[in-house]
Amino acid sequence: MPRLLLTGLILALFAAHPVSAQDVFLNPIHTPGMKFLKDPVPNTDSEAATQAEMKPYVETITGTDITFKMVPVPGGKFLMGSPAGEKGREDHEGPQVEAEIAPFWIEEHEVTWAEFAQYLQQYQQFWLRESRFQRTDLTDREKVMDAMARPTYVWDFSAISYGKSGKLDHPASGMTCYAAQVYCKWLTAATGRYYRLPTEAEWEYACRAGSTTAFSFGDDPDELADYGWFFVNTDDGYNQVKAKKPNDWGLYDMNGNVAEWVLGDYDENAYQKFQAGEIKSLLIHPEFETDMKAMIHVAIGKNSIARGGSCDHFADGCRSAAKLVSQPGWKEQDPMLPRSIWFYTEAPYVGFRIIRPLAPPKTAEECKLYEPDPDVYDKYVKPH
Repeated sequence: MPRLLLTGLILALFAAHPVSAQDVFLNPIHTPGMKFLKDPVPNTDSEAATQAEMKPYVETITGTDITFKMVPVPGGKFLMGSPAGEKGREDHEGPQVEAEIAPFWIEEHEVTWAEFAQYLQQYQQFWLRESRFQRTDLTDREKVMDAMARPTYVWDFSAISYGKSGKLDHPASGMTCYAAQVYCKWLTAATGRYYRLPTEAEWEYACRAGSTTAFSFGDDPDELADYGWFFVNTDDGYNQVKAKKPNDWGLYDMNGNVAEWVLGDYDENAYQKFQAGEIKSLLIHPEFETDMKAMIHVAIGKNSIARGGSCDHFADGCRSAAKLVSQPGWKEQDPMLPRSIWFYTEAPYVGFRIIRPLAPPKTAEECKLYEPDPDVYDKYVKPH
């Protein structure tokens, strides 16, 4: 579809489907996620003001019967990275640094196709038997979901996700980190609870579950087959979630199955800089000269980080401290110009899971640390 025509279609969709007189509903991509937290969809178990009050809860995606479980993770400190003697260790995993983590909930398994499909193809009858396109009784939250989901390209991941995207109990995969961030924001708008990707530190803390060994279960890679899918025990790509043992905090597939996107951009010397006090946070966001450069950065797949290894990696790549860095080659067969900000053609082994911090952001500036850059979206959909 010509870019100019597509842009006109996007504008028409917004005009044809006004969702509210409030700015929060008029431009959800640009709206800080904290604005969606008023009057959340009722869920008693999800309510907590302190860590002591946190408990597991089941979330339902608004307007669907799709559910997933969120598990509380207590705050604390841990050593991030790997010790010098760990087998398979790479230089960017050290030196080990102490990181302090605030309490959060995390999804017990990787986001599945059943979940991701609600955003990805919400109005296209892709896997859903009944289209919601003709509905006139949408709630305000469903209208926000409409506005945020519609102005994105429709694409079919099945060709780049081991041909299993129709298996709804398998991890959603093949999306860019940016697409995963947009999904999180969409889910925030849908539920009124603040969902996002974990930072690297939060992810590793949850993966380790109090352990200090190479894997959450110990140092012996021969035991990995009991806890995760990796190159040795699968020959047909990823597998359904929760088919292996969980770690000590009840989290499945933290090691293997699909690698999982985390927030922050790759810096091979990040731990050294943090240890030396040169940076205050491991959540690194480099400055870009122009908005277009930011969009290109996302589109070519440069410097995003995934953790946990996957079904395409050996055991060493599935260690708790191991990291996978996105590469331009992951976009090699992308036919779009400019290349898409939504998917990878050569990385079917990358997916994500979501977290929900006990204390959500309180300012628009804080939201920017965790949410998709709206300028990237704007530059991508404008005609060139």
